[in-house]
Amino acid sequence: MATRLDELREEALGCRRCGLCETRTNVVFGVGVPTARVMLIGEGPGENEDLLGEPFVGRSGQLMDKMLAYVGLSRKSNIYIANMVKCRPPKNRDPSPGEVETCMPWLREQIELIAPDIIVCVGRIAAISIIDPQFKVTRQHGQFIPRDGRLYMGTFHPAALLRNPHSKPDALEDLLALRRKLEEMGVMEAQG
Repeated sequence: MATRLDELREEALGCRRCGLCETRTNVVFGVGVPTARVMLIGEGPGENEDLLGEPFVGRSGQLMDKMLAYVGLSRKSNIYIANMVKCRPPKNRDPSPGEVETCMPWLREQIELIAPDIIVCVGRIAAISIIDPQFKVTRQHGQFIPRDGRLYMGTFHPAALLRNPHSKPDALEDLLALRRKLEEMGVMEAQG
């Protein structure tokens, strides 16, 4: 039996609301556990994501999966991953404010249906669009911001970590803080 999330995905696959639909190969709706307590949100699909129709599957996605696994999180077992825009901006450019605004209803409904306790904004564009227009990832990463009955956190985008490996320890500490918060909430058992 199809869930509302499945129905929403089917609706999104035919989206023609903005010009990004003209150059996409696939709509990259999201992946993971539909009842996840943690949702990661990136800015938009890159080339590999566009080809495969799944978020964070290229080199940066592989790095993110390894870092998440280190703290006991996985798209296969306990998180959901989506993007603000569901179609790849040409040449992997940042999505425009208009594209983000046009695509945001899809994400809002995903959030409503999944109902996560914690949303992690992956990268600057996601953080300034979802948490605060003045958000500075380099200064505010790893901080939990309560709003609307859930916690929000911004962290480094894995593509930025590939370009600037010196930020990897900070990004890993953000994920360890996420793990500790989930333990405090009783969502995950404490690591021994």
